[in-house]
Amino acid sequence: MKTLAAILVELGRPLVFAEIEVPVLKPGQVLVEVAFSGVCHTQLLEARGYRGEDKFLPHCLGHEGSGVVLEVGPGVTKVRPGDAVILSWIKGLGGDVPGTTYSWNGRTVNSGAVTTFSRHSVVSENRLTVIPADFDRRVAALIGCAVPTGAGVVFNTLQPSPGQSLAVFGVGGVGLCAVTAAVLAGCHPVIAIDRHTSRLELAQSLGATQTIDIRHQDPVSTIRSTFPAGLDFAVEATGVPAVMDQALSVVRAQGGTTAIVGNAHFGALWNLDPRQLNQGKRILGTWGGDNAPDRDYPRYCRLITAGKLPVQHLLTREYSLVQVNAALDDLESGITPRPLINLASISPEPAAAN
Repeated sequence: MKTLAAILVELGRPLVFAEIEVPVLKPGQVLVEVAFSGVCHTQLLEARGYRGEDKFLPHCLGHEGSGVVLEVGPGVTKVRPGDAVILSWIKGLGGDVPGTTYSWNGRTVNSGAVTTFSRHSVVSENRLTVIPADFDRRVAALIGCAVPTGAGVVFNTLQPSPGQSLAVFGVGGVGLCAVTAAVLAGCHPVIAIDRHTSRLELAQSLGATQTIDIRHQDPVSTIRSTFPAGLDFAVEATGVPAVMDQALSVVRAQGGTTAIVGNAHFGALWNLDPRQLNQGKRILGTWGGDNAPDRDYPRYCRLITAGKLPVQHLLTREYSLVQVNAALDDLESGITPRPLINLASISPEPAAAN
């Protein structure tokens, strides 16, 4: 069978749309009909060439999505045809198959263990998590990356106690999920920092108690003027080394902790003043929010269904697959916090999400 895919052929150039031939499944692989895919900054970095040399061109993209299992390969027991699933780059239980290759007019198209910028995708068993059949598949797509990374850095990496203070630097898709998790965890205050008014307004609607627009306020001096002893926690979700430094600057001595979530451009370096560490401040990295998908993704589904993690508000604009280049542009400009690709849509224009 053939399927439509958006393919990265050349760095810094628009993705190319083509029909590719789906291969026979190998042991541990699953064929999924993709319903929705989120668009993450990782894809933006890859497509723009900000991650350095790419040895796998041409290749498929996308690493968070939702869909339905159509077929399973030999040895697959975790899912079966008809299951509604989350597709995620974070490894869970099951067979671990590095990737596959598709055929495109005699050319080989590479693919990782999970890709979502195609109507049908061959996915490694361990990148799938079964969800209730009636769970909103638009929202389910976000649980492939944005939710576990943003909420997980709060719940799993930082683990704040109620009443502790937390700031989020950069409230795009991941940062907004961190805001919702911090609110649910009982943090106070929850401070959202960004340069986009619409994102700050959305963060406030999700429970942020204070917002800082960096176009008009310096975040470090603003926070220090109100909290001279410093905050308990900061989450950095921009990938900009100068912002990482700001996030470390605002946490308190003797125990204040900054978690670095954002992906920096290839070759970017953080010029760190080590005296901050001598003060007892801590820096934590995180691998996608330190989640175990088979444990955590069902929990996120339950919290979302209960209205305690209202991440559906991130979905402000929906695109068809052939609009994926516009989605990448809108993500880079900040117009859309988390673009959502409707793989069943052939609409020529982006639509506001319901």
